[in-house]
Amino acid sequence: MKVLVTYQSETGNTEKVARAIFEGIEESLATKTLAPMGEVEDVSGFDLIFVGFPVMGHTVPPKAANFLKSIPKGTKVALFATHGSLRGGPLAQTAFHYGSTLPSADVLGSMGVRGKVRQSVIDAALKNLENKSWGEEAASAVTHPNEADFADARAFAANMLTRARG
Repeated sequence: MKVLVTYQSETGNTEKVARAIFEGIEESLATKTLAPMGEVEDVSGFDLIFVGFPVMGHTVPPKAANFLKSIPKGTKVALFATHGSLRGGPLAQTAFHYGSTLPSADVLGSMGVRGKVRQSVIDAALKNLENKSWGEEAASAVTHPNEADFADARAFAANMLTRARG
């Protein structure tokens, strides 16, 4: 099985999670490649593609959305994202829902991981009544991703590989 782990990372959080996912793929079970999204020229030939992105504005950023749309029909995909929201919260889930509708590929699953948010983004949210509660939530993500998150990412990788192999 040929596996690609690719990501868009703005602050380094998503790259760290991508590396943990990459580590979680047993080399005896798959040929694996790790690359930033901007360096991936051709996705054909991969049996499973892990696509990671930071949740921005409660959705998939345009670069990642365009990448997802380029994945050939029938390819198996696993989505992962970093965000300042609580894990499993509605803002991150909205992004996953949207992300899973972009490729014509077969989305096997998704994983969200909290990640430290830039202080300037938190400060702006705290000044806006509409976004204040999210700003407070995001401020509590300062210690993420952490070792527990990386362990979850490695387990997610193994689970998605098992699902892809059928």
